[in-house]
Amino acid sequence: MREFWEERFKREDYVYGVHPNLFFKTFIDGVQPGRILLPAEGEGRNAVYAANRGWEVDAFDFSLNARKKALELARRVGVSIDYLVADIEFHELEEEMYDAIALVHVHFHKSNRSYIHRKLVSSLKTGGFFLIEAFSGDQLRYGSGGPRDREMLYELSDLQSDFNGLEIETLYKKNIELDEGLFHKGPASVVRMIALKA
Repeated sequence: MREFWEERFKREDYVYGVHPNLFFKTFIDGVQPGRILLPAEGEGRNAVYAANRGWEVDAFDFSLNARKKALELARRVGVSIDYLVADIEFHELEEEMYDAIALVHVHFHKSNRSYIHRKLVSSLKTGGFFLIEAFSGDQLRYGSGGPRDREMLYELSDLQSDFNGLEIETLYKKNIELDEGLFHKGPASVVRMIALKA
């Protein structure tokens, strides 16, 4: 899997574009800045947007090529982000550290998804927000991106179960039109969640 992403991210163009995910952008634009964590952040489009809106940004991905492009994008925009090369399964996180955590089209296999979600929640401050946009199982009907393995796609019930200790403020499935670079383009089915750690 690491080799797949290194190959994808070594392209000169930004394969998911340089503009933030729309759901993420709407959230960021509507809350006070703080410290945010973006795991598996790829080429940095969301991290750079958050930094440009006044957030202190920590991000990581296991791809060296992704980090290089993210830091270049940050340099071009004139912002600073802290971006590590790390694997989310093994990366150590401090507890109660972040005002927000966002997973934007980050897909974990059903076998370890709950473990990773719980690990991330422990790093969220009380009063902090957890945001997810991911492809739903219905995405298998479309060719606009995402895993082709149903076990890596999400249903609302998965999120309700994994985040039952948080106050879920927003949770829905929606058909959208994606326009995020070369590999996220066309009709798509996504699940979206915003939850509060009370």
